[in-house]
Amino acid sequence: MPELPDITVYQESLETRIVGATLLHIRILNPFVLRTAVPPITDAEGQRVRTIERLGKRIVIGLDGDLFLVIHLMIAGRLHWLAEHVKPPGRITLALLEFDSGRLALTEAGTRRRVALHLVAGRAALAAFDAGGIDVATCGAATFAMRMRRENHTLKRALTDPHIVDGIGNTYSDEILHAARLSPLTLTQKASDDELACLHQAARDVLALWTERLRAEAAGRFPEGVTAFRPGMAVHGKFGQPCPVCGRPVQRIVYAENECNYCAHCQTGGRLLADRALSRLLHKSWPRTLDDAG
Repeated sequence: MPELPDITVYQESLETRIVGATLLHIRILNPFVLRTAVPPITDAEGQRVRTIERLGKRIVIGLDGDLFLVIHLMIAGRLHWLAEHVKPPGRITLALLEFDSGRLALTEAGTRRRVALHLVAGRAALAAFDAGGIDVATCGAATFAMRMRRENHTLKRALTDPHIVDGIGNTYSDEILHAARLSPLTLTQKASDDELACLHQAARDVLALWTERLRAEAAGRFPEGVTAFRPGMAVHGKFGQPCPVCGRPVQRIVYAENECNYCAHCQTGGRLLADRALSRLLHKSWPRTLDDAG
């Protein structure tokens, strides 16, 4: 799922291309992508683009008439800026937004159809999409700690909960926890003040670092190849590969459709965190430390 660094670079790229432009036509190529019927999507046509905003992991295109197009890319959604006469990408294109400055294709790989496009009228309607998570770049360490401790979750879950923290998902939570040298399964109400202060700083540093890297990678072009797995990442998607800090193999916990990547040496004192499915299968044979795992 595109997270804060990716959404920020999308936002900046759209600002240079469509702010001040007129939205001429919206072609809905898959009816499931359009999640609202009031106001009708045709009300957006002919309106001038005023703003491009980020709302959590959503991109908001502000139009004349106090209208807002809200795009949630979910896991497999992507945006593509199309040059003149270039056809949109095959069956994966869900919607095509045609501006007098160019065309924007909204695509989704796979068949799950989770990507959502909304048109809402007024700031009050737009506010309904705000889950209320704090922005780590602007909040202080004390506020961050207070929000993290409001409920008792693992650090991993709290970082990825949009009601607690804004714009962080599975990818950057792994990187942040590794940078903070904290276990993903530490409970928020058991984390010390120093640990949460370290986590707050790590979140700010990691998100700023990757936003700058992705911005430099785009170099003024529209960002393509947006992915959750990047060569320069420390642990996310690096299972079995050496940790860039200590050289020990990166470990993982697999759950639902996600996995949590971490370094046991740097983050858990050498203790392997139990993968629920495998630990049930292996019982006492489940290795508890890196040395046990060989």
